[in-house]
Amino acid sequence: MLKIDPDRLLDDLKRLRSFGATGPGVVRLSLSPVDMEARRWLAGRMNDAGLSASIDGVGSVFGRSRNDGPALLIGSHTDTQPTGGWLDGALGVIYGLEIARALAACDETRHFAVDVASWIDEEGTFSGFLGSRSFVGEGIDESIMSARNREGVLLGDALAQAGLANTPRVRLDKTRHKAYMEPHIEQGGRLEARGKSIGVVTTIVGIRELTLRFTGQRNHAGTTPMSIRRDAGAALVAFIARMNEAFKPLADADTVWTVGRIELDPGSFSVVPGAAEMALQFRDASAERLRAMEAALAALIRDFNAHENTTVAIRASEPPEEPVTMDAALQAHLADAAEACAPGQWERMPSGASHDAQVIAPHVPACMLFVPSIGGVSHDFIEDTADAHIVLGCEVAAHAAARILRSMRR
Repeated sequence: MLKIDPDRLLDDLKRLRSFGATGPGVVRLSLSPVDMEARRWLAGRMNDAGLSASIDGVGSVFGRSRNDGPALLIGSHTDTQPTGGWLDGALGVIYGLEIARALAACDETRHFAVDVASWIDEEGTFSGFLGSRSFVGEGIDESIMSARNREGVLLGDALAQAGLANTPRVRLDKTRHKAYMEPHIEQGGRLEARGKSIGVVTTIVGIRELTLRFTGQRNHAGTTPMSIRRDAGAALVAFIARMNEAFKPLADADTVWTVGRIELDPGSFSVVPGAAEMALQFRDASAERLRAMEAALAALIRDFNAHENTTVAIRASEPPEEPVTMDAALQAHLADAAEACAPGQWERMPSGASHDAQVIAPHVPACMLFVPSIGGVSHDFIEDTADAHIVLGCEVAAHAAARILRSMRR
C-alpha cells in the first residue's frame, strides 16, 4: 500500500518554517543568507530521501530520482514574500519530497521516477519566476545583468555572493519529464467557504497590470472655486466608480479587479492635485473576458477625455499574462485520486494567483492541487492550513502521482 508519513511530512514543513521564522510567519527572501541556508538543508533532505540533489546556477534546488524515466516532476517554491506565510510554496516542495519517499517505500511504485524542485524567486524579489523560467529555457541573462531587489542589489551580485555564479543551470528534459504537478495552498477562501478539502485546478488566471495617470491643474485649495477646479484626484475617484459599474456586467464570480495604489501630486492638504495616478490590476481565467474588460476600459477613457476637464492616459505596467489551462488528463488523475481519498470533499476551481505551473505548462503537461487556507489568508504572517488538510492533500497528491506515473508506462 502506498502510504505517506504524516509526522515526517509535518516535521519537514515545520523545520523549513524555522529558516527565517518571524512570529507565526516567515521572512525568507530569495538568495538571502537564510534562504540559502534553507536550500542547503532541503538539498540534504532530498539526498537523504535517495534523490540526487543540487542547487543550480540561479538557486533552484533540484532533486533527481535515481530511477530511469519517464518522470513526474513535483515542485513549487520556498522563497517568501517580505511578510510571508509558512506554507505558500513550501507545501508543494515538501509534498514532492514526501511523495518521492512514499513511492520508494512501496513495492508497487519503487521503480517510478519522481523529481522534486524548489524554484527560485517565484515571489519576485529580483525577477519573478526566475527558476522556472530558467528551467524551461527562457532567456534570463538580461535579468541577471539588470534585476535588483528593494535594497538595490543586482541579481548577478547576489548569485555570486551565494556562490552560484559559475554553477550550471538545470534544464527541462522532455525525454524524461512527461508531467509537472504543483500542490499549493489555495490562498483564498473558496474551499473553506464551501466546506471542501481539495481543489483540482482547471486554469491559472490571466493578469493585466496597468497604470492610469490623470492630469488636471494644481491650484490653491482655499481660493479655487469648485466650479473651475481641474482636480485630478477627484477625477480619479470618479473614474473608479464608473469603472466598477462598467466591469460588473462583464464579470463572473471569479473575476477580480483591484486598485492597489493611488498617488496624488503634490499630496498636500492645501493644494488641488494637478496629477493623480493609480495602479490597476484585473484577473480572470477567460482570455475573452479579459479582452472585454480591456475594451470597456478603453471606451471609458475615450469618453472621459471627451467630456471631462481633466485627461487620463494609460500604460501597461507589466506585460500581459494570459490564462493557462491545466492538462485535462492530469486533472482527471487528480480528480480520481481526490474522490478515492476524500469522496465528495473536492471540487474543480481556477487559481486566482500566479504560480510556476503557468511557466512550465506550455512546455510539459501540468496540473495543480489546492488545500484550504484558513480564513482565506495568504501573503501574511498568519497564513495557515489545518494539519488534517495538509496531510489529506499530500495523500491525494501521492495517489495522483502514482496514477500519473502508471499511465506514462502503458
